[in-house]
Amino acid sequence: MQAYLEITIPIEKDELVEKCKLGDRDSYKILYQKYAKAMFNTSLRMLNNRKDAEDILQDSFIAAFETLESFQYKSTFGAWMKKIVINKSINHLRKKKIDLIEIEKASMVELPQEEKLDENELTLKVETIKKAMMSLPNGYRTVLSLYLFEGYDHEEIAEILNVAHTTVRTQYMRAKQKLLMIIKNGG
Repeated sequence: MQAYLEITIPIEKDELVEKCKLGDRDSYKILYQKYAKAMFNTSLRMLNNRKDAEDILQDSFIAAFETLESFQYKSTFGAWMKKIVINKSINHLRKKKIDLIEIEKASMVELPQEEKLDENELTLKVETIKKAMMSLPNGYRTVLSLYLFEGYDHEEIAEILNVAHTTVRTQYMRAKQKLLMIIKNGG
């Protein structure tokens, strides 16, 4: 049996978070201003709807502030907040009945060989990719956003979405292929 060593680096307490825990209203405002833009962008990439992303942002901060006492510095406040935003965004998609298709239920459709794209030929700017991602179906966009922008691996995404990791891998490959086709065809 192989033993694994877990290296843990203690995360320093955030003075701003600690002031919030003590009820300092100005600190709540500063903390919100510090993280709001990044959290909004995370939600927007997943939901593709400004109003929904704004609602999720507000709900996420309310939830975070209401449960701030439970924040134990096992991660940074930003990472903890991002997890709340991602979970609320996914729950929002689920409420709208936008689900990933289980691989076992999906009919496998392969693209003809001539439609396969050479990724190395495409040199893309970030804005072009973001714009193209907005035209993807929600399931594809969610998986791509979690993988490319949020840095989660396939297994973590499967756990977050509560689906099989093979479903995530398939959704990712199809999403990437569709994204490349959208970009190649000019958006």
